[in-house]
Amino acid sequence: MRTILKILFLAAEAEPFVKVGGLADVAGSLPVALRNLPERFTQGVRLDVRLALPLHRTIRSEANTLRPLMEFDVTRRGGNIQAQVYETNLAGVPVYLIGGEPIFSANSVYSTDPSPDREKYTFFSLAALEMVRRMEWRPDILHANDWHTAPAIYALRSHQNDPILGHLRSVLTLHNLPYMGGEGTDALEAYGLNPAKDEALPGWARSQPLPLGLWAADAIVPVSPTYAREILTPEFGCGLDGFLRSRSNSITGILNGLDVTAWNPGTDTNLPEKFSVVNPSGRIANKKALQHHLVLPEDDRVPILAMIGRVDPQKGVDIALQALRQMLDQHWQFILLGSSDPALEEAARRLQVDYPERVRALIRFDAKLSRLIYGGADMFLMPSRYEPCGLAQMIAMRYGCVPVVHATGGLKDTVQEGKTGFLFQAAEVDSLMETLRRALPVYASPERWAHFQRSGMQTDFSWPRSAAQYGIIYRSLTSDKGFE
Repeated sequence: MRTILKILFLAAEAEPFVKVGGLADVAGSLPVALRNLPERFTQGVRLDVRLALPLHRTIRSEANTLRPLMEFDVTRRGGNIQAQVYETNLAGVPVYLIGGEPIFSANSVYSTDPSPDREKYTFFSLAALEMVRRMEWRPDILHANDWHTAPAIYALRSHQNDPILGHLRSVLTLHNLPYMGGEGTDALEAYGLNPAKDEALPGWARSQPLPLGLWAADAIVPVSPTYAREILTPEFGCGLDGFLRSRSNSITGILNGLDVTAWNPGTDTNLPEKFSVVNPSGRIANKKALQHHLVLPEDDRVPILAMIGRVDPQKGVDIALQALRQMLDQHWQFILLGSSDPALEEAARRLQVDYPERVRALIRFDAKLSRLIYGGADMFLMPSRYEPCGLAQMIAMRYGCVPVVHATGGLKDTVQEGKTGFLFQAAEVDSLMETLRRALPVYASPERWAHFQRSGMQTDFSWPRSAAQYGIIYRSLTSDKGFE
């Protein structure tokens, strides 16, 4: 029996190399967790996981540790494009950074115009396959993430008779279905990838990167069990629900994990007072420090409600702002940290102008302040209209900040009503208000509130739990190769 199963993990971003969104947290943590997964979870098989990323400009500016590995041409209509591959390491995981003109010419990881992104990520996806063709290390699994790397999985279908690539099995992790990459005929066909002909896919989807990857993947992994069920419905399926139902036997929802070393209130140097579930008293000092820093009335009896992340309709920011305007009879303070949608940013600023003793609208990214908010606020609001997994609610619970969330996707899978937080069933103002009116009296009872905090802080969101489930999928896809 073979004892090493090799996986090439493709992503557009990964901590600590480059981060824009939650994908970076996953791609920076999951490969490490997989590589370190004890063999008792994989029936004696060791997972040799390696990570491949585009060599974005921000990485190039910090490329002191990169070692040149190889150069080659990627075939493109109108003239081949040279790719360069560099190697480095992340906590024992070999990392391959792939560069080339379509990547180097981009000013950012993602652009507002998807056209150059389609060119860039199609080039990266095919360069990753060509890299495999030229390496001595030959993966058994190609693990892609979202639309950016889905073309690599689609391209494998045209290499089924290839002596090197033909044996590869594929996994596509689905972090956010609505982001499909857009109409990609020009970019895809330029690299030899023609639209799909299978009528199981809607006509409009046959030349979009993500649907093509979903069609070609051997296994599809939405990032929570509930989201895996939701995408099979018209409400959340984005027009692909019928096709996805036809592939339901290949779909397995796996919750993302949390880097519990990086997110640890007992060691977090950004907190004025560290604390733990055994000794939570430091939260009081953090709350006072947060109020002092933001020039809010320093009263530990008033609950601080917080939101951190994209100021976006998907996150339900409008729902929260409207609900709070209708709950002025209750005692609360509110902190919003984030940016994105200009109209919602302005609505948040207006709420602060109208209620300066209650509200702080911080329209920016501030990683250090976010940690103080997690460690000092009392409730974390996530009225998301949909949430494939969500990371913020897990961090909030680990830091003793009790979540109030819409019962959707990963929020439903991670927050336990009446034990670790509060859930409401409809992404509507009245539903959030009703739930806050349930939560606020509980906060007024310190003993009951401490129970919620302790239960949340003790919940296991560590990556090995999720990694073990991925290991099962890898093993099932390679059972014909001597891994059982």
